[in-house]
Amino acid sequence: MVDDRLLERERQQIEQIRQLDFEELQVEEVDDFHDSSDNDDRAATGADSSNQLTFDTCLASLHTYLGDVEDTHNRMAFLEGGAILTLPLFYLDGVVLFPEATLPLRVIKPNFIAAAERALSQVDVPYTIGVVRVFREPDNGRITFATIGTTAEIRQYRRLEDGSLNVVTRGQQRFRLRRRWIDVEGVPCGEIQIIQEDLPLRTPRDVFETLGCVSNLSQSLSHTLPSNSSSRGYGIRDNDSDATSEESFESELSPTERRIHQSVIDFAYGCDIMDESTSSDDDKSAFQSDIQSRRPHLNDSDSIGNWKQSENVGLRIGKSSALGRQSHRGEGSKMCWRNELSQFRRTSRAFLPHWVYRMYDSYCLAQRAADKWKQIVGTPNMDGLVKKPDLLSFYIASKIPVSESTRQELLEIDGVSYRLRREIELLESFDLVRCKTCKTAIAKRSDMLVMSSEGPLGAYVNPHGCVHEILTLNKANGLALYGPAETEYSWFPGYAWTVASCSICETHMGWLFTATKKKLKPKSFWGIRSSQVAEGTC
Repeated sequence: MVDDRLLERERQQIEQIRQLDFEELQVEEVDDFHDSSDNDDRAATGADSSNQLTFDTCLASLHTYLGDVEDTHNRMAFLEGGAILTLPLFYLDGVVLFPEATLPLRVIKPNFIAAAERALSQVDVPYTIGVVRVFREPDNGRITFATIGTTAEIRQYRRLEDGSLNVVTRGQQRFRLRRRWIDVEGVPCGEIQIIQEDLPLRTPRDVFETLGCVSNLSQSLSHTLPSNSSSRGYGIRDNDSDATSEESFESELSPTERRIHQSVIDFAYGCDIMDESTSSDDDKSAFQSDIQSRRPHLNDSDSIGNWKQSENVGLRIGKSSALGRQSHRGEGSKMCWRNELSQFRRTSRAFLPHWVYRMYDSYCLAQRAADKWKQIVGTPNMDGLVKKPDLLSFYIASKIPVSESTRQELLEIDGVSYRLRREIELLESFDLVRCKTCKTAIAKRSDMLVMSSEGPLGAYVNPHGCVHEILTLNKANGLALYGPAETEYSWFPGYAWTVASCSICETHMGWLFTATKKKLKPKSFWGIRSSQVAEGTC
């Protein structure tokens, strides 16, 4: 009797467990359905929906797989541009380090252990190493060192029992590698020169707004006015603020823009200097040929219109100056001077149209790049970086899903505006991720997935000391899996990794990461090595 009751109770418990399992299965199926719809929405918008992730993306950026590390509590002040110094060198294959980017290292080789120890103990530049990309030439297979690298500050480290070190560094400043050598202790060293970074360019505020007179104009005209007439009587303002505004305007132009702008000013002054009553025909011809050589060679109609406008005004001023040198013309001459000079003041001091200046305005370019990044990647939010175009340009360069050689090209670009323009071009052309060896399409840009708080692309190091920069994808095609799933030393806590290779050429492309917990989302994702991504992104 008792046995029957026990059996009946066990059957009820088993039935309850089956019902719970069935309910859990239904929930998972509904979640998967929503996941697929979310992925479809993301494919349409190019952005990732953050609410479909339950994985803490901050864990990946902490590099917890390195174990407990000690903070150096040292924040090195930035070195002065142009400074020359000697640093321990780390040359890495397949890695391009940018300022503000994180680089983990597993230091195993004796010479690099000695380099890291020297960096930890050196006094002049403490906790600092130089990082340079090394690669093989595709033609002859010769090992080549990049000439532009980045200093890295050791933020955290841990000494292991076997003598190796686990290190977490952060990029600081670009440098130019002058020479390199191995010292008597076997430490790779390099003499480097810190690159002087330019300041972000902004279109001068008074280019198209307040149009004060040119300060030198009154000086050139004062020699031609009648001696019994004051410059104020002719409507010429000798205002210090105008001179300061003009100097401020010219100081914010690049050398090329300053030369073009000055050519228009020279034209206006030249017309005034020419004296029709005393100059010979040869002088006039020589002057006209000089002016002709200063004309802009532009296809833009607005630019040509501005040149013609300035040219007409300059000719009118030249004619009026000739009249002014005839000393007894009375009030009619004064009124002519006032009218002509007022027209000159109303002429924009910006020779080129506004869109030309905006093409190289760092802040306008930063907004364009941030908008494009948000359209493609979605997260993280970069509104704060828009106000710092130099940092934004380095951030995008370190995370953009292109080949390592293309990112090295971005690192070598001098000038914030030029780097942002190149990044916008790459973002606009980015469409497919292809295998470097066989050019097989692996994924689309809508497949990108942000699994780290630092972005869709980051650097990670394996137990053997090899650093891999990987691009995380929601899904990928044309890949074959090799070996069992492993949880040890996983870069993403809670996920097991499996080696993935190209199914066509069998090149090691990356890894498939699968969740080990039911509630962890996404259930799986791919990590593709940037060193195996083809040059072209289309």
